[in-house]
Amino acid sequence: MSNAIEQIRTVELGTGGPLVGVQGFGAMGISAAYGETDDATARDTLAATVEAGVTLIDTADMYGAGANEEFLAPFVAAHRDKITLATKFGFEYRADDPGHRAIRNDPGYIKRAVEASLRRLNVEVIDLYYMHRRDPAVPLAESVGTMGELVREGKIKHLGLSEVTGAELREAYAVHPIAAVQSEWSLFSRDVERSAVGAAAALGVAFVPYSPLGRGFLTGAFTDASTELSSSDFRQLLPRFTGDNAQANAALLAPLHTIAAAHGATAAQIALAWVQQRAQAHGLTVVPIPGTRQRSRLLENAAATRITLTAEELALLEPIAGRVAGDRYSDMSLTSVGRES
Repeated sequence: MSNAIEQIRTVELGTGGPLVGVQGFGAMGISAAYGETDDATARDTLAATVEAGVTLIDTADMYGAGANEEFLAPFVAAHRDKITLATKFGFEYRADDPGHRAIRNDPGYIKRAVEASLRRLNVEVIDLYYMHRRDPAVPLAESVGTMGELVREGKIKHLGLSEVTGAELREAYAVHPIAAVQSEWSLFSRDVERSAVGAAAALGVAFVPYSPLGRGFLTGAFTDASTELSSSDFRQLLPRFTGDNAQANAALLAPLHTIAAAHGATAAQIALAWVQQRAQAHGLTVVPIPGTRQRSRLLENAAATRITLTAEELALLEPIAGRVAGDRYSDMSLTSVGRES
C-alpha cells in the first residue's frame, strides 16, 4: 500500500506570476508569535509542505525580528528549486529596543531591508517581496518604484502588497505590475471584499489570504485566548478572541461544525474550503496561507483544497462575518479597512 502524499493542484500567482500550489504555508507561527515551539517538529512540518505540493512559503523580516527568516534558510537551501519564497518589509524593528515598532516604506529603508532579508534567508533572489504595511506619508509611487528597481537589479522577482485598499492597489499597479495582495480573509474577516478583492480581480492580481483559519479560532483550538493560551501568545491581544467577544464568537461556529460533519471533515477544512471558493465567487486566483507547527495539520489543511461546498452550505456560512464581535486588531489603523472607514 502506497504512503505517497497526494499533491495539491497548482495555479498562477497573478498574471505572469510564478506557478504555486493552490494553498501556501504561513511560516510565522513555527518560530514566532504563538508561544514556544519545537524546532524538530517545525522542520518536519516544513518538509511536509514540499511533499504535499504546498510551494508558496511565506515569511517576513519582522517575525521574531528576523529569526523566522533565519530559521527557514536551511529548508530553503534544500528545496530552492521547488518553492516560491515570499517575505516582507515595512515593520522597522531594532535588536537593541524590542519594543520599537515603526512603519517604513521609504526607498532607503526598502533597499536596506531587502539586503538584510537576502542575507538571513541565504538566497540571491526573493521570489515575491511584499510591502507588509502601508505608510500613507510615503507616496506609493516612491515605494513601488523602489521595489521595481529591485526587480531590475535581480534581487526580487515579483511584487506584493499587504493590507492595501482597492484604490491603493490600482495606484501601485500603475507604477509596476503587482503579483499578489496579502490580507486577512476568512469566515470571520471579510472587510477586504469592500474594495481590494474587486480591484485585484480586475487587474489580474492574485489574493493571498492570511489567517484563513481565524488564527486557529475557527478550528476550535481555543475558545478564550486570555485563559487558554500562554502569556507569550499574541492572540491574547486581539479583541475578538478574549472575554465576552470570544464567547459570542464561539457560538457562531455551529454551522461550520454541522457542515464539517456532513463532509466527514474538520472545521478547519471547511473554513479553508470556503476561502478557496472565493476564487470562483470573485473571479480571481486565491492562495490562502494557513500556518501550523504539526505535519498532520499541514496535510489536513492541504486536503481541504479537494472539498467543494454546495450553494446551500455556502449560504449557511454567509452571515457569520457580519456577526463577529470585536476587531481583528486592537489598533486597526494599519489595516486596509482602517483607511477606508
